[in-house]
Amino acid sequence: MSNHEYTRTQLFIDGEWVTPAGTGVIEVVNPATEEVLGTVPNGSDADVDIAVAAAQRAFDPLISVAERRARLDAVITAMDKRLPDIAETITSEMGAPIRVAQTVQTQVPLAVARAVAEVLGRFEFEERIGNSLVVREPYGVVAAITPWNYPLYQVVAKVIPAIAAGCTVVLKPSNEAPLAVFEFVEALADAGLPPGVVNLVSGPGRVIGERMAVHPDVDVVSFTGSTSVGSRVGELAGATIKKVALELGGKSANVILDGADLAAAVKVGVGNAFLNGGQTCMAWTRMLVPQARYDEALEIIESAVAKYTVGDPCDPATRIGPSASETQYRTVRGFIERAQRDGARLLTGGAEKIADTGYYVAPTVFADVDPQSELGQEEVFGPVLAVIPFRDTDEALTIANGTPYGLSGAVWAGDDDTAIAFARQVRTGQLDINGGKYNPAAPFGGYKRSGVGRELGRFGFEEYLQVKSLQLP
Repeated sequence: MSNHEYTRTQLFIDGEWVTPAGTGVIEVVNPATEEVLGTVPNGSDADVDIAVAAAQRAFDPLISVAERRARLDAVITAMDKRLPDIAETITSEMGAPIRVAQTVQTQVPLAVARAVAEVLGRFEFEERIGNSLVVREPYGVVAAITPWNYPLYQVVAKVIPAIAAGCTVVLKPSNEAPLAVFEFVEALADAGLPPGVVNLVSGPGRVIGERMAVHPDVDVVSFTGSTSVGSRVGELAGATIKKVALELGGKSANVILDGADLAAAVKVGVGNAFLNGGQTCMAWTRMLVPQARYDEALEIIESAVAKYTVGDPCDPATRIGPSASETQYRTVRGFIERAQRDGARLLTGGAEKIADTGYYVAPTVFADVDPQSELGQEEVFGPVLAVIPFRDTDEALTIANGTPYGLSGAVWAGDDDTAIAFARQVRTGQLDINGGKYNPAAPFGGYKRSGVGRELGRFGFEEYLQVKSLQLP
């Protein structure tokens, strides 16, 4: 790895790196070595207030589309140049294998940003409906609160469409993986954005995030993280009747129907469940398999999991790195231990410590999982897959819809029409059909406790636009 500046002493507010009003620092730990990698400022309420005031001053409700596009193009160009360094930082601070960091963690955000630019280029901001002129205007000041599992992607999915819409932003990164976000904001500074358009305040969620949510001059709160914290953000934001977009947890089902290509469905499903060490909100963590093909599926799973090397995230051969933090490591091991006590059959992996140093969890698969058990219902956020048999499609649908979540998933069948017909009945925000590829322009978001609102493409862009009707004579 190259040398990076991982000791951060300043926040980015009003176009400048400034000394925070808050005191102290937050330590960022390398999860592979358990050593302190760097620090970021421990911001305060006062820092949020200063940042929001800067964002409010920078907000221009009449900003032209040409100016928005100029800002967006400059940001994308500056970000692209920094992606190799950001990938190394992500590997160091949250343990993503370097190949994942160089592709999914950085190239996908670039594709998302470019997709937003395409939307902006063809978006109609005005339309006539009868005698009314309906106009779409930037919402105002956006508070963006992002998690640690995909540090750059989650920021890009909020900040880029907000800039494209003409909004201004106050950004709070996670405490576990903030360093890549600081590098992204440096790219924004390189892009020459006007002061106050994007501001960065790091610090504890209960201080920085909560102050953002209740601040009377924040117009939109966009949060990605756990369902419990998302509920708290929504509650706080409701006091000032501000718009809230929440992208929360998931317990997504990979449904393999009779007639599907079982080998492909299982192998792709294992890969999806274990991507980024299972620390993916849209991971297919429940694999639903026809009872008649259950044993065959388990054999394919064991063979596939054997190829998932766990080790140093800087090694290009590594497919699963450590959990991103000690807290997450202990959480995942706790889920595994309780699943065994609940009667699920351990097929491979387990909770045993597999490395002297680092927060490593073995890729783990449980068979015969009760759909109503904790493992069948709750998000683990680690490399843990639950395999569940079903007798017929009605039971498969009941199981697929039988959790409080509805974020993502997949359906495999002998033909696309059959898979689509089943998918239409699944209450979730996004489903892959027979291995359909990721689309950075397609809307992403949840049903039920997986959230409200949508990100990506036109739908994510529209989250940052207000709608006004002008009734003409």
